[in-house]
Amino acid sequence: DVHSRSPRPAFTFAPPISPIPVIGARQAPHLAGMGLLEAVPVNMLAEWNDPDDSDGDGISGRLAVLETGAIGRFGWKAVHPTLRTQTASAFAADMGITSVEQPADDCTEKQPTCVDNASSSTDEVSSDGLDAVASFMRHLGVPRARYTLDDAAVQKGFDIFINIQCAACHRPALQTANGDLAVSNIQFSPYTDLLLHDMGDGLSESLPEGDAAPNEWRTPPLWGLGLVASSKHARFLHDGRAKTLADAIEWHGGEAENSRAAFLALSTEDRSVLLTFLQSL
Repeated sequence: DVHSRSPRPAFTFAPPISPIPVIGARQAPHLAGMGLLEAVPVNMLAEWNDPDDSDGDGISGRLAVLETGAIGRFGWKAVHPTLRTQTASAFAADMGITSVEQPADDCTEKQPTCVDNASSSTDEVSSDGLDAVASFMRHLGVPRARYTLDDAAVQKGFDIFINIQCAACHRPALQTANGDLAVSNIQFSPYTDLLLHDMGDGLSESLPEGDAAPNEWRTPPLWGLGLVASSKHARFLHDGRAKTLADAIEWHGGEAENSRAAFLALSTEDRSVLLTFLQSL
């Protein structure tokens, strides 16, 4: 049972900290194609917003509406609306670099050294610098799929992907709005809807991010998945708990429970061609 391999991180703090902070493991997000995802108009995402499952299909994904009123689309919990805010958050949280978006060091009262050495009022990365990094990320390309639907096994795997309703959340086709010429009016295949979904108790964790519930996660794009899977160090899901694509699917629950059950019910051959399709992305 894949759930018997649930990660149980443990940390020792010296000196001891009370109360113990809430901690969660995270894999770094893939950066390919983020400019395309940023350029998808909100009204397209809103078409799939169905928090109460009003259409009765078992899928109740919802837009991540932030305190500012903006719609989140980046991060495991969709807490960042743009590449600029995503970049500023990474600078601040991962490297302690302040900016106009996040001008304060995130020291806690239990970190006196951090507090004593907090940044001055001068931003450590300028607004122009922040824009430059965001622009670089915005124009990172997407790796070419190694196989196409012309391959019979890949086509059959794609058909199974559709039939067991994986595409209800991992949507094959999105369209960018008119705007930045580099990413304007492009149809592309990221296999995501950028919405928050209930993924079940097995993937629930208590680390708070935005207004996402512990069991809610943004649908991660699947493009480039085959290149990740080909690495001997490959890990999947938000905390890297899954060693294989099959393990990652078996961890799905909540809104994806029916798809998970359908995957487990597939014949050995059909399961293999579905994984072949995923590895082609």
